[in-house]
Amino acid sequence: MARDVTAPGPDAGGDDTTAALTAEILRNALCVAAEEASIVVVRSAYSTFIVEGADAAAAILDARGRLVAHSLSTALIQCASLRSGLPYVLKAYPAETMAPGDVFVLNDVYQGGIHANDLLVFRPVFVDGAPAYFTGTLIHVADLSGLSAGGMASDATDIFLEGVQLPPVRIATADGLVDDLVRVLAANSRTPGKLVGDLRALIAGANVAARRLEEIIESHTPDGLARGVEDYLAHTERRMREGLAALPPGTHRGEYRLDDGHTVRVAVTADGDGGLAVDFDGTDEQVPLPINSGFSQTHGGVMYAVRCFVDPSLPMNEGCFAPVDVRMPRGTLVHCTPPFPGGGRFGTVAAAEEAIFAAVTGAFTEGRRGVAASGILQAFSISGVRKPWLHMSFDLGGAGAREDRDGADATGALFGGGRNIIPQAEPIEARLPVRVEEVSLIPGSGGAGRHRGGLGTRTVIRMLEDARVDTRGDRLLRPPPGAAGGGPGRAGGYYRERPDGTREPLGTKATRQPLAAGDALVVETSGGGGYGDPADRAPEAAARDRADGRTTAPSPDPSPDANPNPEPEAMA
Repeated sequence: MARDVTAPGPDAGGDDTTAALTAEILRNALCVAAEEASIVVVRSAYSTFIVEGADAAAAILDARGRLVAHSLSTALIQCASLRSGLPYVLKAYPAETMAPGDVFVLNDVYQGGIHANDLLVFRPVFVDGAPAYFTGTLIHVADLSGLSAGGMASDATDIFLEGVQLPPVRIATADGLVDDLVRVLAANSRTPGKLVGDLRALIAGANVAARRLEEIIESHTPDGLARGVEDYLAHTERRMREGLAALPPGTHRGEYRLDDGHTVRVAVTADGDGGLAVDFDGTDEQVPLPINSGFSQTHGGVMYAVRCFVDPSLPMNEGCFAPVDVRMPRGTLVHCTPPFPGGGRFGTVAAAEEAIFAAVTGAFTEGRRGVAASGILQAFSISGVRKPWLHMSFDLGGAGAREDRDGADATGALFGGGRNIIPQAEPIEARLPVRVEEVSLIPGSGGAGRHRGGLGTRTVIRMLEDARVDTRGDRLLRPPPGAAGGGPGRAGGYYRERPDGTREPLGTKATRQPLAAGDALVVETSGGGGYGDPADRAPEAAARDRADGRTTAPSPDPSPDANPNPEPEAMA
């Protein structure tokens, strides 16, 4: 596939240009097949968050479980889960027992899944009568049981309270859906029509990718595709190792603390020759709260963090994974085991990423490539009381400033390397009994520094009928700290706003809180930390901030414990 054209390959046949062009065509054909699958899922889905936010992932893998290509919109943590889940499908259903048209589904966090509402779907693609490749799709479906609608139970003490658990199971054959299983899933959903519609969309996406892959095999021959895949993965691995070889050799340590005080610790060892070991030994033990992470999500977070130190144009495939040895002790925050819950994993995944950033950037002389901490994803769900409806979404915090530039606003930098997938206001209002009254940046929310942290956001959603809300956030009690003398970002929070304007704080992990018709949910995300001494900020940059409305008052107290939105005692 994308051959290194600086050196002839063994199958170039004396014409490197032709071989390189063929490889590029083949590589793009695989990526387009995955991208088309993700588009089909979005266009076919029933859930508002999927249809309007385009939150879908798709990938092509080989029968060895290696990631070959994925959709451009896919967050790295999602493609890591598709990569991690396939070996468990093959363990439950050996390749020789599969038939053309079979489709498999799982959501088990302990077998490569994410949490109950994220369904991973796989379809084998046969070559000479045996599965040689798999297409995979993944989305967050509307609802699949659990304590709270949409799988957002922040008080779940075990996995069973988060929703129905699916080990790898066959969900469809060449004859169609396995109706018995579909009926069971529908019976365990508050929105069965949307669930089944989303499931059909996932299968449709996998089927489309499978057809495209079969066309590629026909055009390039099975052997030609196999050689192309090997070249592509080897080429990516070479480039990945070249990037990693630039990291300071030796073992470097970092850590990051979550709002509730639990800590993720990491040791990053660079061998100086392109190999990297990332070891989470010393991380706190798992807890009976949904803040733990399954191993696949942590692995995805590691890959996101590591890729920040290499060429960003690198394709994401098995060649990126190969040089990185990730060690996640079982029974810790980063690798939960039964029956501990894993639904609220993104706070822990982001902490793992920050710990890696701290470890690696601290190894460079004079803090080169340093970065302050970022505000992260703040999830919430709103559900109907009198009739079933559901709005699941999240808002994104400001990115931490770097040693050479301000942080980006409202990017969700540590969500996992994907794009912005927040639905637009108008479709939400058209589909649901709510009114979106405000979506704005919060002036002054970025931490002060020589370079300013990115701004957080404020979203106000007014209820047109009685509802309940669940929240799940982090870096709200302990706002993102600055670096090299920079101040912390402004802490975000969740609030209930009454019709008269009275505002009441909700917990950072509130569950099933009432919102009466006329009340509004206010979601404010944390700003990113600042970098460097605020006194060193260029006067023209400070003037530009004031002119743009990014700052309206002096910077907040740079104390790392400063928090303008303390947690209510009842929610602590």
